[in-house]
Amino acid sequence: MEEFLLRLEPEKPPRAFLQSFEFSYLDPAEYAGFTIRESESRGGPTTLVLPDIATCPDCLADITDPANRRFGYPFTNCTNCGPRFTIIEGLPYDRASTSMRHFAMCAECRREYEDPLDRRFHAQPNACPECGPQVELWDESGTLRASRAAAIAAAADMLDAGKIVAVKGLGGFHLMVDARDEDAVVRMRLRKRREEKPFALMAPGIRCVEDLCVVDRLEERLLRSAEAPIVLLRKRPPELAGAQIAQSVCPGNPWLGFMLPSTPLHHLLMRRLGYPVVATSGNLSDEPICTDAREASHRLSGIADAYLVHNRPIVRHADDSIVRVLLGRELVLRRARGYAPLPVAVPAGIPDTLAMGGHLKSTVAISRGANIFISQHLGDLETEQSLQAFRHAVEDLKALYALEPTRVICDMHPDYVSTSEARATGLPLHAVQHHHAHIASCMAENGLEGPVLGVSWDGTGWGPDGTIWGGEFLLVDRAGYRRTAAFRAFSLPGGSAAVREPRRTALGLLYEGLGPALFEDPGLLPVCAFTERERSLIRQMLARGLNAPRTTSAGRLFDGVASILGLRQRCSFEGQAAMELEWTAGGRTDQPPYEVPLLPRENGCLVVDWVPLIARLIEDLRNGTSVPLLAARFHASMAESIVAVARAAGERRVALSGGCFQNALLTTLAVRRLEENGFLPYWHQRVPPNDGGISLGQIYAEVVLKGQLSAPYP
Repeated sequence: MEEFLLRLEPEKPPRAFLQSFEFSYLDPAEYAGFTIRESESRGGPTTLVLPDIATCPDCLADITDPANRRFGYPFTNCTNCGPRFTIIEGLPYDRASTSMRHFAMCAECRREYEDPLDRRFHAQPNACPECGPQVELWDESGTLRASRAAAIAAAADMLDAGKIVAVKGLGGFHLMVDARDEDAVVRMRLRKRREEKPFALMAPGIRCVEDLCVVDRLEERLLRSAEAPIVLLRKRPPELAGAQIAQSVCPGNPWLGFMLPSTPLHHLLMRRLGYPVVATSGNLSDEPICTDAREASHRLSGIADAYLVHNRPIVRHADDSIVRVLLGRELVLRRARGYAPLPVAVPAGIPDTLAMGGHLKSTVAISRGANIFISQHLGDLETEQSLQAFRHAVEDLKALYALEPTRVICDMHPDYVSTSEARATGLPLHAVQHHHAHIASCMAENGLEGPVLGVSWDGTGWGPDGTIWGGEFLLVDRAGYRRTAAFRAFSLPGGSAAVREPRRTALGLLYEGLGPALFEDPGLLPVCAFTERERSLIRQMLARGLNAPRTTSAGRLFDGVASILGLRQRCSFEGQAAMELEWTAGGRTDQPPYEVPLLPRENGCLVVDWVPLIARLIEDLRNGTSVPLLAARFHASMAESIVAVARAAGERRVALSGGCFQNALLTTLAVRRLEENGFLPYWHQRVPPNDGGISLGQIYAEVVLKGQLSAPYP
C-alpha cells in the first residue's frame, strides 16, 4: 500500500491530475479481484468533465500502421486521448452517457475495454472500423458520393482542386481550402462574408509550420500539446520562408494562427494533402459553428463545395482555442476545445450560482463547491442563432452538473442580451460592473483576494455614471471596488459606428484636445478621411452632444491613434485598428514614453490625461518621425501611465485585464515597467483577458470576494 501511494503521482495516466491526495485505512472489503463497477446514479455529480484531448502518439501509430486493425480509422482513441466534453451527455462519464451509446462494441473492442492491462481499458469512445462511426463525403447538395477511406481521399482531391470542403470534427465543422491558393482563399472570404479577419491554418506537421513561422520551444510545446490550440506565431520573412501562404489568409498581418491536427480524421486528411490549409469555423460571420451534418448542408449551402461528415453525434459545439506565448507563458485568447470546461478552483465552497457573462466573446459559468466551471467560447450575442446557442449552453452546463442555481449574476449593462436572459430566469438577480468583473477574473486565476490595483482596459463597458467606461483603474478588495483613476473622457461621434470607423473616434479625441479648430486642419489624416458634408454633421454631433456618447475607453484610444497615424480609417472586424497599431510598432520596447499627466478630480478619481500625448504624436508625425517609432512610443506611454497610477494608488499588487491586454507589446511593456518599479504585476494565462473571462469574474467578485451577495439588481 505504501508503494502504491508513492507510485500514484509519477505513474498516473498522462492527462490525469490530482486535486487533493489524502488517504485513510478502512477494514478489508474482501473483494477477490479488481473491477470497475457500473456507476451508481445516487447523489450529485462530483467528477470533473475533461476537455477533448488530441490524438496521442500511440493512436497515431495505430492509424498509420498497415498491420494494425485500426489502420486508417478516423475515430481511433484510447484512455489517453479522444473526445470527452463534446460527446458527454451526462455524468457519470460512462459510455451509456455519451453519444457513443449508439455504437455497440464488437468482441475485440469489448475485450480491450475490459482488460486492465490494455491502454483502452474503460476508454468510453473506444471503437474500430467494424463497430464504430464512419465518414462519408457529400456533394454540395448533400448527396452521398463516397464512404470510409474513399471519402477522405475524395475530400483531399477536392482540396487539391481548389474547392472548399466542410469537415466535421470534434466540436463542429471546419471550412477548409488550400491555404496556398489565392483564388480559393478569396472565394472563401466572399462566400463566408469575412472581409479581412485572419483565417486559422492547419498544417500536416510541425516542420510545415516551421517553414512558414518562427517557432520557439514553448510555442512548439503548445502546438504539440493535448489541447492542440491555434497558436499565434510570427511569420518568417518571405525570403526565409520555405513555403508561401496566400496573401488573403491574413492581409497585412505579421502573425499566422497555426494548429496541428487534433483528431485521427484530421491527421489522415492532412497526411494525404501534405500542405497547409485554411481551417476556419464552419459558420457564417456572427453565427455559431455548425455541429450537425444536415444543419451544415443547409447553413453552409453556397459556401462549401462538399461535406466530409461522420455519424458520431456532437453533443455540444466547441470552437478551436486560440493561444499566444507571452512573457514566457501561454495566454489563452479564446477558451474552448482542449480547455473547457476545466474549472478554476476557489478557496472555499460557495453557493450554486449561475453567471451570464457579457455580450461579446460570451461565456457562461456556474459554481459548485470550490470550483467555478466556465463554458466553452460562445461568441458574440448578435444573431438569433447565437442567442439559441447561448441558451443551450446555459441549460447544458446546468444539466451536466445537475445544478439548480439559487441566484444569477449578470453585467450591469441594462441592454445586454445576457442581462435580459438573466432576468428571464426568475432567479434572484445580482449585477457586477463590467470592469470590476474583468479584474476579478484575473484575481481568481491568480488566487488573489485583494486588495489589488486593477487595470481594466477594453472597448466598452457600462459605467454607473452613465458614460461608457473602458480605461479604468480600480482598487478591488473583498468589499467591492473603488474607481481610483480613469482616462480623460471624450466623445464618440456616431456612437457604435465609431467601433467600425476609427476616423470617428479620432475626431472625438481631437475635438476634446483641439476643439472645433481641428475641422479646419487639412493636415490631420482623420479629417481628410471625411467629405465636407460628413465633417459638418460630425461637428454638429460633437458640439451638441447628439449621438456622441462620452467614453473613457482605452480600446477606442488605440483605434483613434491608429487613425491619426494613417494606419486604418475603417475596420472590417473588431479590434482591427488597434491590432495594426501593435503590428506597426514592431515589438519595439526601447522607445521613450511621452508624458501622460495625472490630473486630480473633486471625487478623488484621478484623470489620466492623454491630450498632451496626442499633441506630441501629431507634432512628431508632422516633423517626419516614422510611424513605427510613433506607434512604439504610444505603447510605451500607455504602459508608463499604469506605473504612474500605481505609484499614486500606493498598491503594490497590480492586476491587468480587459481586451487591450491581448496586445503583446502593451502587456510586455506594462509588466516590465511595473516590475522595474517594485510592483507585483499579475495577468491572465488560462482564462482570456477579454470578455471570455467576464462570467468567471462575476462569480468571483460577487460570491467569493464579498462572501455575501449584495442587494438584488432592480
